[in-house]
Amino acid sequence: MKKKVVILGGGTGLSTLLSGLKMFPIDINAVVSVSDDGSSTGRLREEFKIPAVGDIRRVLVSLSETEPLFEQLLNYRFETVSDLNGHTIGNLLLAAASTISGNMSDGVETLSKVLNLKGKVVPLTEDNVVLMGKMEDGSIVEGEHNITQSNLVIEDVFYKEKPTVNPNVIKAISEADLIILCMGSVFTSIIPNLICDGVVEALGKSNAKIMYVCNMMTQPGETDNFNVSHHIKLLNKYLGKRKIDVVVVNNGKISEELTKKYETLEQKDPVIYDQENVKKLGIEVIASDFTMIVDENIRHDFKKLASYIFLYLL
Repeated sequence: MKKKVVILGGGTGLSTLLSGLKMFPIDINAVVSVSDDGSSTGRLREEFKIPAVGDIRRVLVSLSETEPLFEQLLNYRFETVSDLNGHTIGNLLLAAASTISGNMSDGVETLSKVLNLKGKVVPLTEDNVVLMGKMEDGSIVEGEHNITQSNLVIEDVFYKEKPTVNPNVIKAISEADLIILCMGSVFTSIIPNLICDGVVEALGKSNAKIMYVCNMMTQPGETDNFNVSHHIKLLNKYLGKRKIDVVVVNNGKISEELTKKYETLEQKDPVIYDQENVKKLGIEVIASDFTMIVDENIRHDFKKLASYIFLYLL
């Protein structure tokens, strides 16, 4: 019987991890945070009053077993002077499927059958949620896009109105053999899943191990100067009585040239694996060189990462 894995996240980190995990015989449930409100997603949210579709589209593509051409089609972004400018085909399809089906979950299910997914995609909530950020100076910033664009350091995030969690999220957590907090934006991709009533409670009742795949680079305004132990401690604050059981860390070297490029252009630095501090936290560690360079960008080697996670499940 296949092991059941639940991955909590959003953004490119989640889709990257799923691209690797779908290669292995496991039962995947990808829980996607839906608070993004920028670009095409933001416009569709405002017009149709639906949860964010952008991250869901990326996850659908990453789990799909259809032809590469169909992947290109879903990710195709219009460049025009009309109202279609900036919209992707996949976002429009999700908006249409959700409107026809009556809710996002059923819309996703409909598209999942067409795309022949190697797993289930579960929106965190059906509500049109608005993420709020409390910044270090005490000011409140409304909307995920504005939070990420702010020059201020994030201290905390919360929802403008408490969302109702999708029951399928709770069900997936209760049945999971492993729960993964995915690499990606800590405050805007992972923590939005943990500040909903019911999710932390479900995690508390679960017997599954909680794994965190740590970021390889810091993020300005979110995790400046963070080592691996800082990431773990931050997430543990939101996990209630549960804590992270195992962390996956990169111990591969990142070249000085790339490090300087990231520092100059994006104000990002490599996340240092501070072994002694992590050891004091008393958790399991899976450490290896997971670095992969794609178009001069640092990425996780998703095949190697997924193979280590699969071996951990055995």
